[in-house]
Amino acid sequence: MDLKEKIDADIKAAMLARDKVRLETLRSIKSAFMIEATKEAGATVDDDLATKVIMKLHKQRKEAADIYEQQGREDLHKEEMDQAAILEEYLPKQLSPEELKARLTTIIAAVGASGPQDMGKVMGKASAELAGLSDGKTISNMVKEMLS
Repeated sequence: MDLKEKIDADIKAAMLARDKVRLETLRSIKSAFMIEATKEAGATVDDDLATKVIMKLHKQRKEAADIYEQQGREDLHKEEMDQAAILEEYLPKQLSPEELKARLTTIIAAVGASGPQDMGKVMGKASAELAGLSDGKTISNMVKEMLS
């Protein structure tokens, strides 16, 4: 069962369970999938694209939650965090800082980076290899730290 089919099945389960937050979140995922599928004629949403879409939605929820927290809106902050937690269920397991550092060490050695001037080369390869396993901001910060 691919990710798209799993989302459809989980929407039905959420409807039966009358779980409004889960249902709203899953419907937003399905809507984002439909938007991606209609961007190009004949395009389909495979698991890689689906994961990228869910990562984007997760990032949006986290950013919105941060803004609501800064504004003192705990009710909206909690709602966004609940939706982010549901989105995390459909994402691959994120790398721990130690695992990420080990993978980045290998990538830095592979591209022959020696300092901050090589950050572009490292980020290009790291972004491709670690897509879905860690967010870009975390990767970027760790690469900066390792190259300086």
